Amino acid sequence: MTNSKEDADIEEKHMYNEPVTTLFHDVEASQTHHRRGSIPLKDEKSKELYPLRSFPTRVNGEDTFSMEDGIGDEDEGEVQNAEVKRELKQRHIGMIALGGTIGTGLFIGLSTPLTNAGPVGALISYLFMGSLAYSVTQSLGEMATFIPVTSSFTVFSQRFLSPAFGAANGYMYWFAWAITFALELSVVGQVIQFWTYKVPLAAWISIFWVIITIMNLFPVKYYGEFEFWVASIKVLAIIGFLIYCFCMVCGAGVTGPVGFRYWRNPGAWGPGIISKDKNEGRFLGWVSSLINAAFTFQGTELVGITAGEAANPRKSVPRAIKKVVFRILTFYIGSLLFIGLLVPYNDPKLTQSTSYVSTSPFIIAIENSGTKVLPHIFNAVILTTIISAANSNIYVGSRILFGLSKNKLAPKFLSRTSKGGVPYIAVFVTAAFGALAYMETSTGGDKVFEWLLNITGVAGFFAWLFISISHIRFMQALKYRGISRDELPFKAKLMPGLAYYAATFMTIIIIIQGFTAFAPKFNGVSFAAAYISVFLFLAVWILFQCIFRCRFIWKIGDVDIDSDRRDIEAIVWEDHEPKTFWDKFWNVVA
Repeated sequence: MTNSKEDADIEEKHMYNEPVTTLFHDVEASQTHHRRGSIPLKDEKSKELYPLRSFPTRVNGEDTFSMEDGIGDEDEGEVQNAEVKRELKQRHIGMIALGGTIGTGLFIGLSTPLTNAGPVGALISYLFMGSLAYSVTQSLGEMATFIPVTSSFTVFSQRFLSPAFGAANGYMYWFAWAITFALELSVVGQVIQFWTYKVPLAAWISIFWVIITIMNLFPVKYYGEFEFWVASIKVLAIIGFLIYCFCMVCGAGVTGPVGFRYWRNPGAWGPGIISKDKNEGRFLGWVSSLINAAFTFQGTELVGITAGEAANPRKSVPRAIKKVVFRILTFYIGSLLFIGLLVPYNDPKLTQSTSYVSTSPFIIAIENSGTKVLPHIFNAVILTTIISAANSNIYVGSRILFGLSKNKLAPKFLSRTSKGGVPYIAVFVTAAFGALAYMETSTGGDKVFEWLLNITGVAGFFAWLFISISHIRFMQALKYRGISRDELPFKAKLMPGLAYYAATFMTIIIIIQGFTAFAPKFNGVSFAAAYISVFLFLAVWILFQCIFRCRFIWKIGDVDIDSDRRDIEAIVWEDHEPKTFWDKFWNVVA
């Protein structure tokens, strides 16, 4: 009797301090009752309502729990063996975070802001967008370490805002990555055309479509290993490029000491766009470069997607988040600074169309400096980057669909997983969008790229916006529960100010990103390309608002910050310290 009483006391105390866990439940019921798993700490009576015992049966990788009593029934969705596996190591997460945003947006996309805004205007744009990226990742880091689930920020939109917002955010973000996969497939053949035109573009699309799809059917640890080595190549290439550029600026190339030569002639500020007035045109050119920078920074939030498959999310995710400032300053600002020194904004190569990579300011800078072999080496790096990006597109898209399905916002069959923990049906559904890449064989490549870029980019803006808004609600829910942010596994810096800052400017960017469609005169095609994602988002949100008939936004007492969290906190995480020299080396680097 004594032991039973002590056990009961311990269980009651544990439940009081750490509210219970459920997955998403009936929406209508939540409007009249506190959500299961959302028991305010101030309510003494609620301690007896939902008893739940959760026992970890495995640590260090695979979360398998037996749930007894209360709400752990089959329909409510307990944690089962048929889940994704926590097999991404610290070095995987770290290098994915470092290399995840290095893609075509950086290697190819810098040419447009350099041409329109000039080196200084583009640099200011990227610094500003870098501050927004830092704000968003800080918000995501705090939430994803507290509740490390697959497809984290789409789940947070559902739990902290409303099911309709969660569904709209999730489907738009999935759509963005599915379309991006088609974009990367359409580009990979064009990159190879830097060397040869003998193989048809459709053949390259087919080859890499099959290869990349098959790669995503392997367990996530293989994805992590592949991305680790590819990201390592990208990181080393950028660092090597910065060292090379420094030498060229100081006079090691055929142009002699360059210094700030091109900032004086043709100038530090670009010619601008649209307006004949010089100052107004330059301002509009800066705004366009700001929007291009926003597209380029897409992907900094990927570390949040991996939280649900991290072997130790409470340690690996915060470490990855803390590297955001380093990679923004080094990869983006550093690259743009040196490119602005070595490539004048009026260089005709920036607008040529001989091949897809011919407009890459990285390759142009190397060619201008007179290095013969290096352009081919860097083109190989760009090719590797695009293959890596396409691989990540399917991974991210499939995990978004998996998260939507697990939270009853998508058909149940999408959450089926293989024995290796791969949501294979979600992989096939996402990979199917690769067929859109064949549009490239019948339409001008630049036009297809522009359309797909607009569709995907704006959807990414919504993801950033909802990460910030969700974090604001998350902090409000913590305050309502009487939980101090100082007790969290990771505490975001400068909050809530940075969350409001990011949410405000992301809203403005979503509204103005298609401004070129209105000037110098209205262009219906450009307007549709720029705002199609906005209309799709509103349509999906209205649809799910009608389906769920839920509140516009949850009451603060109904915000669910408990589902999945207690299971995570019950796990005894085991860290395997690196033993060999190379393990220690990569642990430090990543």
